[in-house]
Amino acid sequence: MSFDRSKTPTWRMGYRFQYEPAQKGHVLLYPEGMIKLNESAALIGGLIDGERDVAAIIAELDAQFPGVPELGEDIEQFMEVARAQHWIELA
Repeated sequence: MSFDRSKTPTWRMGYRFQYEPAQKGHVLLYPEGMIKLNESAALIGGLIDGERDVAAIIAELDAQFPGVPELGEDIEQFMEVARAQHWIELA
C-alpha cells in the first residue's frame, strides 16, 4: 500500500512542537513529557502547520536539500512513525 501524500498532518491536541534552548534542539511537548527530535525530524516537524500536505512538505525540503536520495520516502516514514506514536493526525 502506498502512502497518500495528499494527506495534511497536524499535531494532535495537547502536542506542541518548539525549540527548547535547554535541550539545544527541537522537542515535542505533550502532557506526559517531552520527546527530543533529531535534526531531520525537526526540519519535518517545523513544516507541520495543518495547511501543508505531505507532498508540499516533501517539495519544500527537496528545494532546501536538492538531490537527497529517498527524501520523500524518509518523510513518509517519519509521518508513519509519528502517526503510530500518536504525535500527529493525517487528514
